[in-house]
Amino acid sequence: MGIFDKFFKKKDQKKEEKGRASSPSLKENLNYIKEKLKDCDDVIYRDLWVGENQEFNLAVVFIDGLIDKALVNDHVIHSLLLDSRQADPSIEKIKGNLYKVIKKGTISGGDIKEVNDLDKCILSILSGDTALLFDGSPDIVIISSKGWEKRSISPPEAETVIRGARDGFTETIRVNTAMVRRRIRDPNLKIKQIQIGERTHTDVAVLYMEDIVDKNVLNKVMERLKNIKIDGIFESGYIEQLIEEDWHSPFPQVLSTERPDKVAASLLEGRVAILTDNTPFALILPTTLATLFQSAEDYYERWMISSLLRVLRFLAALVALTAPAVYIAFTAYHPGLIPTKLTLYVAATRQGIPFPAFFEALIMEATFELLREAGVRLPAPIGQTIGIVGGLIIGQAAVQAGIVSPLMVIVVAVTAVASFAIPSYSAAIAFRMLRFVFMILAAIFGLYGIMLGLIMVLTHLVVLKSFGVPYLSPFVEIHLSDLADTLIRAPLMYFKERPEILNTPDKRKMVDLREEKIESLEEDRRGRDDKK
Repeated sequence: MGIFDKFFKKKDQKKEEKGRASSPSLKENLNYIKEKLKDCDDVIYRDLWVGENQEFNLAVVFIDGLIDKALVNDHVIHSLLLDSRQADPSIEKIKGNLYKVIKKGTISGGDIKEVNDLDKCILSILSGDTALLFDGSPDIVIISSKGWEKRSISPPEAETVIRGARDGFTETIRVNTAMVRRRIRDPNLKIKQIQIGERTHTDVAVLYMEDIVDKNVLNKVMERLKNIKIDGIFESGYIEQLIEEDWHSPFPQVLSTERPDKVAASLLEGRVAILTDNTPFALILPTTLATLFQSAEDYYERWMISSLLRVLRFLAALVALTAPAVYIAFTAYHPGLIPTKLTLYVAATRQGIPFPAFFEALIMEATFELLREAGVRLPAPIGQTIGIVGGLIIGQAAVQAGIVSPLMVIVVAVTAVASFAIPSYSAAIAFRMLRFVFMILAAIFGLYGIMLGLIMVLTHLVVLKSFGVPYLSPFVEIHLSDLADTLIRAPLMYFKERPEILNTPDKRKMVDLREEKIESLEEDRRGRDDKK
């Protein structure tokens, strides 16, 4: 252990503060809550007197804007003020049987629980629940009353499809889990919810199929999530970066998606999904390089169309990675390897260009990345205009000014289009970053530099793992059944088993229709023989 490890370890050692136990005194409990939530003008305190003679004091605490006002007014306050007067509760009954008098006899809210910890009570209030405190009893009733404004379900913007579902995840975790439940009506679908973030206490849900998932992967996921100690989680990207195995790698080791159908399909394969509150992006793990090139639409179209599209995506990734580097290598080091007419044409187009091929490609690639970033940050109508018009105008002006050659503009445009064909945005960024590394290697070593770069990338991918699963599976561990869903997508009748790389207890995914037909014919034959 180094000196820095000792230093940071000392700083990270914090005493775990125990929660404040609630008191039978309502005034004492309210004073503690008000002290913790002082200068919070959105906290509402409602003092109530109930009972036949209004001799029992209660208090309702909630945050305006986080609760469903209709639920609190009609099913909590209304019930306590009016319905409770028809009963004759005594303080002994309240002390002895809180649920029978209040939960089962007065409050008509749906989800109700009891706590005896004031800090847990405050956390529930900050989460959108309503707290009901009693004078003379330390028990606090927490009523689920979340009802903040939320975005309606809309089509996913980052993963559009021509054929397929049009609903995408929202920023509300319970809506997202419901969309997955709609697709998998199986009691084996388990949803474990935890809170991550020392201050934000963000709700995080872990979804898996109990009879399918590999328990080793599930335990590893839960362990890494519970070990996260951070002030706040505001998006699933925080969790992705904190649980991945190799954070030095440019390639994503966790798949992010906005589509509930994609999450449902991954769960049935034996993977684990993570849903985070306040974000529409779900995480799927473990993931491989092949899954980053798969689209939900691949399984809704016929296998020949899907296979052709997948081949195009892999070719597009290769073009996005190496096209500018190949241009630099051929023009600067190996012009003799291209046909003579093409060599003369390239030489003619580069006549008068003041920069070498590397700086020419670097200027155009950097300009295009700048335009793409500007288009993303600007409002949608203006961003599209900047991306298209800006690219055309700058490219044409650069050619006319003699700064770059027309062929270089074509190479950059083809490279940009190829990078857009990669379904995963995170994977596309990785290829875009590595493109500059390949350009530098090509400028120094030519084609040998490109081959060296490919060897380095492949070596890195071979040793890379996602929660124990090799990143290049099933190519490094050959499983013939898994190859049916990689470079090509075989017909659906070949998807009889789940992926071998996931090590699922339940291997069977589908019964072959041809096997059923053969069994049916055999039964008919046996039946005829028995009659004879």
